[in-house]
Amino acid sequence: MKKEVRVFQNIGVKIIFVIVVIFVIVIYYLVSQYKRNSAELTLYGNVEIRQVTVGFQVPGKIVSMSKEEGDTVSKGEVIATLDDTDYKSSLEKANANVKKAEAISREANLKYERNGPLCLNNVLAKQDYDTLLSNRDRTKADYLAAMAAQNLAKNQLEYTQIHAPDDGIITTRIQEPGAIVAAGQGIYTICKNHPMWVRAYVSEPDLGNIKYGMKVKVLTDTVDPQTNKLRTYEGQIGYISPVAEFTPKTVQSTDQRANLVYRIRVYINNVDEFLRQGMPTTIKIDLKS
Repeated sequence: MKKEVRVFQNIGVKIIFVIVVIFVIVIYYLVSQYKRNSAELTLYGNVEIRQVTVGFQVPGKIVSMSKEEGDTVSKGEVIATLDDTDYKSSLEKANANVKKAEAISREANLKYERNGPLCLNNVLAKQDYDTLLSNRDRTKADYLAAMAAQNLAKNQLEYTQIHAPDDGIITTRIQEPGAIVAAGQGIYTICKNHPMWVRAYVSEPDLGNIKYGMKVKVLTDTVDPQTNKLRTYEGQIGYISPVAEFTPKTVQSTDQRANLVYRIRVYINNVDEFLRQGMPTTIKIDLKS
């Protein structure tokens, strides 16, 4: 009987020892995990891209739109055109007016150069001299006005085409060929490829651990099939809002201050075609660095 009690006592001691060892290991793991995590700040945000709505600078009828939603565009590429018949006619008329005004101005200038010196010898009356001078200046002004009208006609003809303002992707096709549009009316919406950033929010206690220019890693939820790891991008903090959001403007207690969040913007350096507008991301910031 005593042997059995002694055996149970030994088993109990071993069990207690094992429990103590496991408890110490768990405590050590939690402490080390806390220390490691305290040196790294993890935030969550979404990818944002600048968008631009493009349109014609002159009114008219759309004759072609070469891009569909999702198509890529290059800077300077023609993506839509208007019917330019009337604008070509206006330019032809402006060219003719320039030639006409140039000829009249040249004739008036020759008359002034030929007859102007005669006034010095009192051959011509002062009134005739003033008339020659006035005609020369007036015809020159008419010529300059015709040149300005010609430049305007050239610009309006060029405005019948929409050129992509930057490299990007068509996100919205607003109009269709055949539509009559006004100047400035939206035709396409384009998402620019650059710059691209992640909008995230940092809590008030962590606000003092970050600064402008700090290097970060941005991870998406997509696994790269080449590496079997999450796609990772390099970035840096480019904006920290000076104003708290989603909380009262004035707080009193420490607990309330901990609920304050500040918007930050993380610019991504190695942008590729796999990043999309609104894509959720995870931001890792090494506070030690």
